[in-house]
Amino acid sequence: MAKSSPRGASRVLVALYAVLALAASARGIYELIVKFQLAPLSYSLSLVSALVYVVATIALANANKPGWHRIARTTIGFELVGVICVGILSFSSPALFAHPSVWSWFGAGYGCLPLALPIIGLLWLRKHQAN
Repeated sequence: MAKSSPRGASRVLVALYAVLALAASARGIYELIVKFQLAPLSYSLSLVSALVYVVATIALANANKPGWHRIARTTIGFELVGVICVGILSFSSPALFAHPSVWSWFGAGYGCLPLALPIIGLLWLRKHQAN
């Protein structure tokens, strides 16, 4: 029974990352096509976050395979730094983010899941080190 817990937790984590990957990708593509010229920085960051979520989803789904654990850790670490930096900048320099990105205000537009998820993901990866 203890063996199924990490598997279940990892499925939930991968599912949450997949939802964010889909949401950020849809948002980023829409913003690129329709309104990129209005706020290139914000909309570029939305595309970067989408790419990060896609890679993190794939890496987490394969974290038990050689090399993927490190890719997951690196990608999710980058995500956490990005969310914190963009979050701080969106408060300290609001003119930069008159049009919000996925990571603006620490991901408030997504229920702060972009801030919580990398912390949870890194803790999970630490607990489940690759062999």
